[in-house]
Amino acid sequence: MSKFSRFMKSNKKPKENEKYAPTKSLCDENGEPLEWEFCHMGSEAHEKLRDDCTVDVQVTGKPGLYRPKVETSRYLNELVASSVVWPDLYDAELQDSYGVKSPGALLYAMVDDAGEYSRLCAWVQEFLGLANNLNNKVKEAKNS
Repeated sequence: MSKFSRFMKSNKKPKENEKYAPTKSLCDENGEPLEWEFCHMGSEAHEKLRDDCTVDVQVTGKPGLYRPKVETSRYLNELVASSVVWPDLYDAELQDSYGVKSPGALLYAMVDDAGEYSRLCAWVQEFLGLANNLNNKVKEAKNS
């Protein structure tokens, strides 16, 4: 038996998809908000996404000196869009019905209430394990 047997891929637990209804404006025949399906994102895919949404901005008063800055709105939009399994945000027919040509633009069109969109972004970050903020740390400290 290998000394790494517990670390082998066959022992790795798969991460399950989850459902969430991001908007009250898209409902089923009973008037219930439609649930969307979301999947987890791997570390490598997340790093690439974050890098793609990072630009170099010049440091004020320092010619030739730049610092990285994440374009937060674009990052969150692409993070959420890439996590959506259903509905298929890449579907041309669905995009055409909203008059848009990208998954991110479709996401904005489908969840067009600012509060709902903000809650969706927060939910996806929590789902992906990216929302370990100060409030969560305070809760953890209180519970231990």
